[in-house]
Amino acid sequence: MSAAPETSAEYIEHHLTNLTYGQHADGHWGFAHSAGEAADMGFWAINVDSMLFSIGLGVLFLWSFRKAARTATTDVPGAWQNFVEWVVEFIDESVRGSFSGKNPLVAPLALTIFIWIFMINAMDLIAVDWLPWLAGLMGVGHLKVVSSADPNVTFGMSLTVFALVLNYSVKIKGLGGFFGELAFQPFPKWMAPINLLLEGVTLISKPLSLSLRLFGNMYAGEMIFILIALMYGGSIAMGALGGLLQLGWAIFHILIITLQAFIFMTLTIVYLDMASQEHH
Repeated sequence: MSAAPETSAEYIEHHLTNLTYGQHADGHWGFAHSAGEAADMGFWAINVDSMLFSIGLGVLFLWSFRKAARTATTDVPGAWQNFVEWVVEFIDESVRGSFSGKNPLVAPLALTIFIWIFMINAMDLIAVDWLPWLAGLMGVGHLKVVSSADPNVTFGMSLTVFALVLNYSVKIKGLGGFFGELAFQPFPKWMAPINLLLEGVTLISKPLSLSLRLFGNMYAGEMIFILIALMYGGSIAMGALGGLLQLGWAIFHILIITLQAFIFMTLTIVYLDMASQEHH
């Protein structure tokens, strides 16, 4: 595992490097000791920390909401039941306002996306040194706790949504209808090559925009927290200013993590609604 960072540049690189497992240049498998080693491992390398936190938070979401459903009562509900009911009602209203068809998958999918991404994003509110420090005590050199600041995770989410969009586009419109939608709009049929180019770019841009928007905002937010943390290594005045900045950015960041989860959910609903509509 890597040694403790000494300079500001090493500190930033350390916090932005995933715990990556893959094949080294000499052929043996193991964990990367630096960002350069992780990059050299290629496509089959796994960011273990991203997988750990995203799957762990997903399991926590399923367990906690299932517990609320199993213990729900018609008497005076508890705080957790009230919260879950409010979230479910909020998601249901969002789906009704954005999805015009009938699909039993959309509302549960929207709920899962919103809560799961919100929980992943909320890890950014934990002080940047705490969990990596605990991991270091156990011999783990790198630990990146915000999975949505990993483009592999956000692309995985967006590609799943994209696969659903393609599935329902073909299922509802038929393969010919879906192709016709791409080839014969918005210009006349004799301009089919141009239509295919324009509509193809529009189609491919959907998963790209979903993934890059979430990744970019969370990566930038994490970077700001790291830069603020560097201020604690200076004078007392710099440390006090850093504390104020950290508090202010954390309060503002609550809005960002919620908004990014909501945007991802809303765009997913809209894309599925577009895939479910037949154009004549």
